[in-house]
Amino acid sequence: MAKVKTSIYVDKELWEKFKLHATRRRIEVSSLLEELIQDEVAEALLDKSYLGEEDNTLDFEPVEAKDSISDLVRLARDDRANRIHGQ
Repeated sequence: MAKVKTSIYVDKELWEKFKLHATRRRIEVSSLLEELIQDEVAEALLDKSYLGEEDNTLDFEPVEAKDSISDLVRLARDDRANRIHGQ
């Protein structure tokens, strides 16, 4: 991957804390900064996706239920009651 050299302006105290943090993690400042930028870009892409700016339509065929929901709930409740009462 090609690298680019850039200049940015950051609060001096914040930059010193960031460098100390990177040193404690035993990671190069550039690598940590690159990781944070990647996280931000990925988050922006996810936000764009969730906001509906991209088409995320799922294509599937609807499934017909074999039993009514009430029957399934009753079956689950009876099964649970039987397990609780040791039946």
